[in-house]
Amino acid sequence: MGKRAFDLLLASVGLVVVAPLLLAAMLWIRLDSPGPALFRQQRVGRHGRLFRIHKLRTMHVAPAAPERAAAITAHEDPRVTRAGHWLRHYRIDELPQLIDVIAGHMSLVGPRPEVPRFVALYPPELRAELLSVRPGITDPASLAFADEAELLAGSADTEQAYVERILPLKLRQQVEYLRRATWRSDLGVLARTLRMLSAR
Repeated sequence: MGKRAFDLLLASVGLVVVAPLLLAAMLWIRLDSPGPALFRQQRVGRHGRLFRIHKLRTMHVAPAAPERAAAITAHEDPRVTRAGHWLRHYRIDELPQLIDVIAGHMSLVGPRPEVPRFVALYPPELRAELLSVRPGITDPASLAFADEAELLAGSADTEQAYVERILPLKLRQQVEYLRRATWRSDLGVLARTLRMLSAR
């Protein structure tokens, strides 16, 4: 309950603070390429419940199967719009997830939520533990793989490369963090996230 109250307070204040930036970004997205400003995609949340995550749209609208096409993005992916490159670089596309925190689907700090087909690949001994908490906007694994798109650049199959090379390492870090997470460690992750963004 304390973590939830903390999430609600910070997410509500944060959403008010970044509202002008979000509105400006949404206008830029609409002017830059056809399609909606917001992008929603199905993810797996706490206890395996599905929810639709909010992001700013950073890709051209795909004519078919947009959810699968947008799952993994490599550096210099041609699907990414001009505005999208900038929004992704500064992680501004993730800010609408403050709405998901307020709605109770996510937390500020926790394992990043994955699409169902990736969660199906979780080792059984880790799945229940990882899905026992609300997924987060940021976590140590996200910080460790902040350059994920660059790591996947040049892969013939970016999704396969992600599943084989990056996902197992992320899962290991996420479980290790969950097992020792405290208020202080969550604040530390938020502080590290803000420092990373300010350094970009």
